[in-house]
Amino acid sequence: MTTPFPFTAVVGQDDLRLALLLNAVSPAVGGVLVRGEKGTAKSTAVRALSALLPQVDVVPGCRFSCDPGSPDPACPDGPHEPGSGTARPARMVELPVGASEDRLVGALDIERALAEGVKAFEPGLLADAHRGILYVDEVNLLHDHLVDLLLDAAAMGASYVEREGVSVRHAARFLLVGTMNPEEGELRPQLLDRFGLTVEVAASREPDQRVEVVRRRLAHDDDPAAFAARWAEEEAAVRQRIVAARGLLPSVRLGDGALRQIAATCAAFEVDGMRADIVMARTATALAAWAGRTDVLAEDVRQAALLALPHRRRRNPFDAPGLDEDKLDETLQEFGGPEDDDPDPGPDGPGGGGGQPAPDDGGPQGGDTPAQAESGEGGEPQPSGAGAGEQSAVRASEPFRTKVLSVPGLGEGAAGRRSRARTEHGRTIGARRPRGALTKLHLAATVQAAAPYQRARGRSGPGLVVRRDDLRQAAREGREGNLVLFVVDASGSMAARQRMSAVKGAVLSLLLDAYQRRDKVGLVTFRGRDAQVALPPTSSVDAAAGRLESLPTGGRTPLAAGLLKAHEVLRVERLRDPARRALVVVVTDGRATGGPEPVALAGRAARLFAAGGVASVVVDCESGPVRLGLAGQLASELGGTAVTLDELRADSIAGLVRDVQGTSRRAA
Repeated sequence: MTTPFPFTAVVGQDDLRLALLLNAVSPAVGGVLVRGEKGTAKSTAVRALSALLPQVDVVPGCRFSCDPGSPDPACPDGPHEPGSGTARPARMVELPVGASEDRLVGALDIERALAEGVKAFEPGLLADAHRGILYVDEVNLLHDHLVDLLLDAAAMGASYVEREGVSVRHAARFLLVGTMNPEEGELRPQLLDRFGLTVEVAASREPDQRVEVVRRRLAHDDDPAAFAARWAEEEAAVRQRIVAARGLLPSVRLGDGALRQIAATCAAFEVDGMRADIVMARTATALAAWAGRTDVLAEDVRQAALLALPHRRRRNPFDAPGLDEDKLDETLQEFGGPEDDDPDPGPDGPGGGGGQPAPDDGGPQGGDTPAQAESGEGGEPQPSGAGAGEQSAVRASEPFRTKVLSVPGLGEGAAGRRSRARTEHGRTIGARRPRGALTKLHLAATVQAAAPYQRARGRSGPGLVVRRDDLRQAAREGREGNLVLFVVDASGSMAARQRMSAVKGAVLSLLLDAYQRRDKVGLVTFRGRDAQVALPPTSSVDAAAGRLESLPTGGRTPLAAGLLKAHEVLRVERLRDPARRALVVVVTDGRATGGPEPVALAGRAARLFAAGGVASVVVDCESGPVRLGLAGQLASELGGTAVTLDELRADSIAGLVRDVQGTSRRAA
């Protein structure tokens, strides 16, 4: 068994350690979401926490960790009589992002249930995590159907496994801890709200601290046992402090003054619902207990807000989480200190006490705003040479709700919300023989397959004699996520300020739609003499939005280069993820300049997509009273559909019934 890195040996990361310790003191806080760049001790700190948790008493032999003092009356291993139990360490259970549904909630033997009428149930990870920690590394990459199961268990405190009328229920109350790298995509809002606290972590830029990190890591890797022994005393002290804080927690008083500050803060930052108020109250109480106090002070309320609100405040999905600390301080001062507590004028500002506020304001997210040109060139740049007439980036116009662009046919890609696909979840469209373990029984088809053989199998009672060959798997249809590859014209013909602002607004709207439909996205831009991959295919839609916002314009229009670059991106991505179908969105006015026969060359490049059956749509950005219709011709060469910026809006009169048609249908 490997020796984990000691929690107290983690260098820096004060907010991360504090958030984890507060959940150890009060599991009702609701868990922690740790966001940050790779290599910042996120997983190390989480795995080290389990060694600090107090032991739990369980009913001997119970696979569901029932509390002997109040056993679950519906426990599948029950009923249990209240009495003494056995103590064991608190568990930390890891949920892999690629886990199956049966591995998470448990497996029910349908064959025995039908043939013998018994509930043969094998517990899953939710049962293992009951009264412990459920840890999900890279939680933002978790499949939607697993997220749905987590949400249900977190909301009800129980897990239900139901298969064709046969059901098993068991308690599942756990501390949910997740880590994620925002560059790989954001989390669904429903799951995001289930995390009590969130912290942003980043590697220190202080050389001395980085040296100490490396020194400790190397020492642990060389001799884990000896390194752990060096920190045993500090670990024991923190463990005792957690036990003492847990004992003090019921005595902590949350006065009306502190409650008013909590309510005013949540209202000031326009958080949705009341969960934020409750989490802040529990966090402030845990902070007081951790500090050894029985009264909640304003400093506890402030620290609780910094931990509980950044991921809950109302914001655009592409905005980085965080709080305006000046606004927070103004709100706390306006509503005063907790005057109903013992007289202690104490620190009700940003001063010392219950934990250090997270240094988010100047963090790694702070440099995303592109340079803005507030005055300057008014007309179209002259594309007389590569880069001639280049303009700095302009801001995107307000995004809008777009019509749904989908890939025709029936795919088998990753679960999502865009195109039709064969999935494990969705409406039943038929039955088939199971390949591997049976997961979704088609009862009618199974009975139909077994019925003709009942006399030959010697059936004598009311039960149906079912054999393995009779079982039928339900074939279901749902939705998949696609690779949406944007090919954006950033040349001089697109560079008029209002026009490019509208174009960026349209692409931003499509990116927002891709975020909501769980797509991967990529961004190819072309201008001057060549094209470039501004963003390789990724699940981080907000990264694509950042690249788009800082995109400059100007120069010639190498349309063929842009299409060829996109074709190469798709070729490589098809090798990496062959099941994920692509949708190419070309944003251009259709013009092509530079080099010999640029229009003919662009046409030949477009026909590569048509020959490969790639679904495509051209967003026609041509404006003015005289229109050449070049974007429509390009769409025809691609074998796709052309839509104008106005037609792209969901509330426009012009319909988009065709969505993405043409030769792409052959890829189904």
